[in-house]
Amino acid sequence: MFKNIAFSAAPAAPHLGLSRRHLLLAALPLAGAALLAPRRVGAATGTPIEVWKDPNCGCCQDWIAHMEANGFSFTVHDTGNNAVRTRLGLPQKLGSCHTALVGGYLIEGHVPASDVRALLQQKPKALGLAVPGMPVGSPGMDGAVYGNRRDPYDVLLVARDGSTRIFKSYNPKAST
Repeated sequence: MFKNIAFSAAPAAPHLGLSRRHLLLAALPLAGAALLAPRRVGAATGTPIEVWKDPNCGCCQDWIAHMEANGFSFTVHDTGNNAVRTRLGLPQKLGSCHTALVGGYLIEGHVPASDVRALLQQKPKALGLAVPGMPVGSPGMDGAVYGNRRDPYDVLLVARDGSTRIFKSYNPKAST
């Protein structure tokens, strides 16, 4: 039935002298770049925020979901956050599992959306906000998977010189 079908070995773009192989080889770097490019998630109309995180970190993804539910729109870089944290000047002791930028401010770790909104409204002269470590009960580190436990933690306002002061405290009775 298909004996009379012939396949042409003609160039894909004869006027340019390019073969299919040349076109495919030229497209490979573009395909690779698309795989490494940041991905946008969330509604395009929300407050834009850019985050660097490990691609396998579930709590980072849960924090992103918390922020999206509160009107933020993300560009996500699944490349880790150590390099960007260093580049932005955040002291290592204030580090957590993800680093974000919003409105010219750095957001480190599991900072609640309400505190990010307050920061953007107040516009202090600061590097940004940080929740060092990964405190249970903070956004992304909460819920049934953690036994609904809520440990006390502080959101720190980080000055450009690396000094800090408490921006907001979350001190529910610690549970075990």
